[in-house]
Amino acid sequence: MRVTSPIPKKRARIEIIPLIDIMFFLLASFMMVSLSQTHMKGIKVNLPAAVAPPPQTQKDYVSIQVRAGNAVFFDGQFLPDDQVLPRLFQLHQDNPNIKVSISGELMAMHGDVIAILDKVRRVGITKVGYQIRAAPKSGQ
Repeated sequence: MRVTSPIPKKRARIEIIPLIDIMFFLLASFMMVSLSQTHMKGIKVNLPAAVAPPPQTQKDYVSIQVRAGNAVFFDGQFLPDDQVLPRLFQLHQDNPNIKVSISGELMAMHGDVIAILDKVRRVGITKVGYQIRAAPKSGQ
């Protein structure tokens, strides 16, 4: 006959949570030790200094703005109407591949903008862009 003990029998089991804590501690310890033992060793070398290229004196872009009353501005500087064509000719002579961006303000006359475009084409500049904005929607 078999008699069972009144004391409950406990099975042995491995607790995972303390093991995870120990593993993180070991990982952090090894990382700190490996980082503190890295020593950079090398020899001193006299390297030549880099020479900066000369600044570019050739202008490759100009912005022309036409305002009300046929006021013409080159890169924000006012230019009288009789000086526009010589200025464009000088810019084209300095750089044949110069890019021109033309914009007109809201109150500028359309004919004034077209006159500037004609002058740009007359000197031989072919790379011309237009700065435009969408018209405001009605009711706003």
